[in-house]
Amino acid sequence: MILTITMNPSIDISYPLEAFKLDTVNRVKNVRKTAGGKGLNVTRILKQLDTEVVASGLIGGALGEEIKKDLDRNGIAHDFLPISGETRNCIAILHEGQQTEILESGPVVSAQEAEAFLKHFEKLAAQAEIISISGSLPEGLPVDFYRQMMQVCHGKPVVLDCSGEALAEVLKGDVKPSLIKPNAEELAGLLGRSISTNVDDLKNTLSDAMFSGIEWIVVSLGSAGAFAKHQDKFYRVTIPKIAVVNPVGSGDATVAGLTAAIAEAWSAEAILKQGNVLGMLNAQEATTGQVELANYQALFDQIQVEEV
Repeated sequence: MILTITMNPSIDISYPLEAFKLDTVNRVKNVRKTAGGKGLNVTRILKQLDTEVVASGLIGGALGEEIKKDLDRNGIAHDFLPISGETRNCIAILHEGQQTEILESGPVVSAQEAEAFLKHFEKLAAQAEIISISGSLPEGLPVDFYRQMMQVCHGKPVVLDCSGEALAEVLKGDVKPSLIKPNAEELAGLLGRSISTNVDDLKNTLSDAMFSGIEWIVVSLGSAGAFAKHQDKFYRVTIPKIAVVNPVGSGDATVAGLTAAIAEAWSAEAILKQGNVLGMLNAQEATTGQVELANYQALFDQIQVEEV
């Protein structure tokens, strides 16, 4: 079983517009609302891969109930901890080839709720084969909360997709995630210096002592593909050009692909290919967390993974 964690889930609302006009009325016809948050995007992709998956995290209020109903409709198992605060809305306005996001901060979690979730999570982690943790921490939780979660994972492999101080705190800890997936900007923030995307600079960057003990580091490079470090080897991933319909959630689809492939003990090349192909398939769909698996193999065969 794969356990996915979304600490700050949301109802994701997508507003596609031909043109986004300020200081006036914008009318939207094709509104899409889904159970969202990065971890739940990961969950939906894993479900489409026919993987046994359980979603957990924190939810509250009427919107939290809507998330559970959405997951039930899609046959996705879940075991969230209820909290007193209200789950948030997140709005993506898709206009003129651009994406403008309006993200609510979400509920404030109490110290008692944080302690209860750690106990809840420890029980779920004991049953999991691999754990995927994604997204931001809600207000009220300490910045080292992911680091605390790592301490109660029973040694299970963890794929961690977060950034900023929360990631920096995890990297300071004794218990390391198996995989992290920063982009170049997030790497620069961690190290406090600019990062170029040439091979030598990326190799030096990922060899920094900060990342010691992490088996996989996968750096997203957008349309340029990805760069990865697996133990002491480095890989450049080149992807084909595709027609992008909606890029929201593509990074989460990549995380799902990486997680599922690691759980199956695939080769490094196959792990990287699956992660990238699912990210591209998600970008080709209007609905976040949706892939057309009929197109999987054709894209998989076009991705190039080169050891550098």
